[in-house]
Amino acid sequence: MKSFPPQQIRNVALVGHGGAGKTTLTEALLFCSGAVNRQGRVEDGSTTTDFDPEEVKRQISVSVGLAPVEHDGHKINVLDCPGFADFMTDTEAALRVADLAVFVVSAVEGVEVQTEVLWRLAAELGRPRLVFVNKLDRERASFERTLGQLRELFGAGIAPLELPIGDEHDFRGIADLLTDTAITYEGGQASTGEIPDEMEDLEHQVHENLVEGIVVGDDDLMERYLDGAVPTVEELEATLAKGVTAAQVFPVLCGSAARNIGIDRLAQFLCHIAPSPSDAPPVAVQAGDTIQEIACDPTAEPLAYVWKTLADPYVGRISIFKALSGTIRPDTVLTNPRTHADERLHHLFTLRGKEQEQVPEVVAGDIGAVAKLGDTATGDTLAPKGTPVRLPEASAPEPLLSVAIRPRSKGDEDKLMTALHRLQDEDPALVVRRVDETHQTLLGGMGETHLAIVIERLHRKFGVEVETEDVRIAYRETVTKEAEAEGKYKKQTGGHGQFGVASIVLEPLERGTGFEFEDKIVGGAIPRQFIPAVEKGILETMERGGVHGFPIVDVKVTLVDGKFHAVDSSEMSFKMAGSLALHEAMAQAGPVVLEPISLLEVTVPMDHQGDVMGDLNARRGRVQGTDAASSGEQVIVATVPTAELLRYAIDLRSITGGRGRFSARHDHYDLLPQHLYSKLPKGDE
Repeated sequence: MKSFPPQQIRNVALVGHGGAGKTTLTEALLFCSGAVNRQGRVEDGSTTTDFDPEEVKRQISVSVGLAPVEHDGHKINVLDCPGFADFMTDTEAALRVADLAVFVVSAVEGVEVQTEVLWRLAAELGRPRLVFVNKLDRERASFERTLGQLRELFGAGIAPLELPIGDEHDFRGIADLLTDTAITYEGGQASTGEIPDEMEDLEHQVHENLVEGIVVGDDDLMERYLDGAVPTVEELEATLAKGVTAAQVFPVLCGSAARNIGIDRLAQFLCHIAPSPSDAPPVAVQAGDTIQEIACDPTAEPLAYVWKTLADPYVGRISIFKALSGTIRPDTVLTNPRTHADERLHHLFTLRGKEQEQVPEVVAGDIGAVAKLGDTATGDTLAPKGTPVRLPEASAPEPLLSVAIRPRSKGDEDKLMTALHRLQDEDPALVVRRVDETHQTLLGGMGETHLAIVIERLHRKFGVEVETEDVRIAYRETVTKEAEAEGKYKKQTGGHGQFGVASIVLEPLERGTGFEFEDKIVGGAIPRQFIPAVEKGILETMERGGVHGFPIVDVKVTLVDGKFHAVDSSEMSFKMAGSLALHEAMAQAGPVVLEPISLLEVTVPMDHQGDVMGDLNARRGRVQGTDAASSGEQVIVATVPTAELLRYAIDLRSITGGRGRFSARHDHYDLLPQHLYSKLPKGDE
């Protein structure tokens, strides 16, 4: 594939709710441009960008697929993004490198929740936006209804540039509002003609509204329009392009990706009106404590941003990058400011789905790929040596759902961790951590489907099979009153025996204090060299668990008396005496169980606030307060027992129809209500 200057490159992210037809639209753009000979179908797994077995099996995109197409002297890097909530991290990464977000909306289902979520994200990132209303050939499809929803949700900037000709199964073309012409499709061929009589009045009315909406973006053009001049199509397109680039105007196009209606018009629009990388604002990068702005200049020093990584068990790591400036050629050596290591970019290529196509260079604004970089991860910047600039790191999302995993085969422990680290390179939303307190390895992700796919990939890519189990809660024990006890360890084995007696006082401490040990031995009741052994025995017993089998915390132990034998006493005997004394004292000191409490922040639309707060109360939560977010939503802050939040990601989606989001972190420990003791797992499970 040849290289293109930045002005002729378009980086376009296809985003929207799952099932709206983004992958089918990608396939239609590929077919329309001649990049593929046959338009693949999601239903039979023949599409270019959904090639992973997990995607074929579920008929959904689970990661961003790259599909460059050439059209009318331009290169369009199509980024086919997942629409399922579990995979929004990948979609966000694509939006960060795209210069335009094309929102694909089904004319049947209308504007769905993930479209709203992603629109808000694109607005936060300042991305220009366009809407493609898809599936107009389907039963119950309605362009008018969908357009009404778009205007209601996203405001006056929504500007239809096309109207559909025909309804549902009779949908056969589009009316171009800029040129006042009709484009109809039959047998895969497009023909241009007059607007049909039955929609002529409507088309002219919408055309006038559109022209009036466009000319306000240019004072000179508006003045001439008010004087009676009729703007040319070229003038309207140029003014419209400025509004799109400024993210003030959001054009609406329509068609059917499955039947290839309106796809050529979309491609033409992307080439003529969509912003190029050189139209985008300069990229802000960090250089030490200062911020610099980097323009998209192919003659400048090369700078690349790695926004996605693929973990291939055979090829190794494939890094997909965007050239922010300069021109990167094979064997270019750049430095990773994070690791300070030099990286040689040997063979440059682009990806079309899983197919690799070598390229002679990657020009500023373009997207390329390189294999086998030494230590470069997703989110890293590659800069010229001696120029340690980097893009600010995007914060990794907190896992919303976790599951405990263990290798099915005991000998696969090392193999499992290696495979998980490889998958983490590919998927920044995947979190792996070992919890020593519960002896579990936790796999954290964004939802059930996300974790299920990770487990499938472990087996398919790396040959590691795992078993899953419920996440154990790290309960703890403490005491509520003072108790005194004696621990006596006596053992005779033929030669020297074992003898040690330790008397202790156990008392509660304030929550979160931990452990205190005080030595009050007088008169040599226990020799000085054996006192640390008593403390060690107590500490080991605290870790192993108390009456209920959970680690003991927030207690003070005072060693007050003891006995020893000149021959039979040893460190071991006093260690055992301390352990026995603590066991005895715990039983008398009113032992209670402490449970971890999380601080929860839930952001929901106003109309779901009551349902969410009622659900939190049912989870034994305590609402601390509510506040209005800048987005007009409500933020609910509450403390909730961690045990009640294990599946909260799933439940919140159900309660709010996917519109709610949350973050949770450990806050403190508190008493577990007595009536829940019967539901506790055994401490050694």
